[in-house]
Amino acid sequence: MTGRRRIRSTFLPRHHRPVRPIALAAGAVAVCAALATGCGVVPGTTGGSGDDPIKVMTWAPSGTEATNKPGMPAFAQAYARWVNASGGINGRKLTVLTCNENNDGVSAAKCARRAVKENVVAVVGSYSQYGDSFFPPLEGAGIPYIGGYGVTNAEFTSPLSYPVNGGQPTLLAGLGKELARDCGNVTLVRPDTIAGDELPVLLDSGLTSGGHRAASDVRAADDANEYSAQSTKALDGATSGTAVSGGSGARPVKEGCVVPALGDRTSTFMDSFRRARAEYPRVRTAVAMGSVDQTEIDASGGASGPYEGSYITGWYPVESDARWDAMKKVISKEAFGDNRIDSADAGVQTTWIAYTVFRKAVESLGGGEVTADSVRGALNDGLKIPTGGLTPTLEWPRDTWSSTNHLASVGFPRMVNANVTLQVVRQGQLVAARKGFTDVTQTLQHADID
Repeated sequence: MTGRRRIRSTFLPRHHRPVRPIALAAGAVAVCAALATGCGVVPGTTGGSGDDPIKVMTWAPSGTEATNKPGMPAFAQAYARWVNASGGINGRKLTVLTCNENNDGVSAAKCARRAVKENVVAVVGSYSQYGDSFFPPLEGAGIPYIGGYGVTNAEFTSPLSYPVNGGQPTLLAGLGKELARDCGNVTLVRPDTIAGDELPVLLDSGLTSGGHRAASDVRAADDANEYSAQSTKALDGATSGTAVSGGSGARPVKEGCVVPALGDRTSTFMDSFRRARAEYPRVRTAVAMGSVDQTEIDASGGASGPYEGSYITGWYPVESDARWDAMKKVISKEAFGDNRIDSADAGVQTTWIAYTVFRKAVESLGGGEVTADSVRGALNDGLKIPTGGLTPTLEWPRDTWSSTNHLASVGFPRMVNANVTLQVVRQGQLVAARKGFTDVTQTLQHADID
């Protein structure tokens, strides 16, 4: 454990619970101080008024060797074309600037500084693992960050963040809660890093809430080219003791389940796992959205691939659900043939919801001035935003640390949507495994996150 380097990851970094309230409160005070006009700094006055375009930014990595989300900025620009074709927002055109975040902290900070320089009123529907790089410039200028992908702890702590989903914590807690019903032994395969140390806690919070024992923990390098040893160890754990003797022989009581949580290396693990599993009793795999989506399922062979039969937790309904029809119409009309944009991509879906939130916030201002400050004010003033059933109605608390904010005590004061969906891969397609959403708020409250 000691001596391991801290890495950037799609998983939330570790924080110690006793420090959170003090550190976060101090951060909030610092931001509020920066926003005070008495300091001689008046951020949040960007955007202009009258007939000037409303300017925002969307960023995401593209063309890198790690996670790429080119569909997010591409869809944001398609959304702007669609909105502007129907008269804009409150009669004003929407201008979307984009930035390649490059999966790099320096680039993330550059994108944020450009957002400040360009006087955008919000950063909307973006992806970055480098919250500690991009939040300081945004906070200094009072620019809200609406609908990030949910990959950093800062997205659930910064007072200028307005997340639309529950990020990795809800996916793992929800996955554990569902697997407790259907699985025998559960084995988690996760990065052998400081950030990866948080994952067993989140998965186990769901398992134990369902009366299941904790998962076996298999650690793996996060940059390996193959995972045969980890596959064998995971299969040993998932199938150990699951057979009982009787009659003509042994039969499994409940199938074991293997949960790979290796981010971008999940597909690499599954290649090794597919070869190793032939020598073992049948097991089921389960994955959190973000590690795999329909695009990856298609690329790995669809119905004949390693994900067939896998449980997958997501933040939203499956792509085939009619509630996505409005988004699909935008793609069809304004981005037909743009292969960067996939309606099944959770990044594109998050961007659609983020822009829904932004549009509702601006519309609530009527003919008033649209600035970073006024957009924040609308969101902080109890504005309730429906998303057509893709999420619960979104509303951010006026007081981050109020007694009604049930997730503040475990370090997620900005999380307002702790719902997840359970999906399953059938005949190569992601379909709903259960109807509706599962709320994991109470599960997270009881997680021993330290």
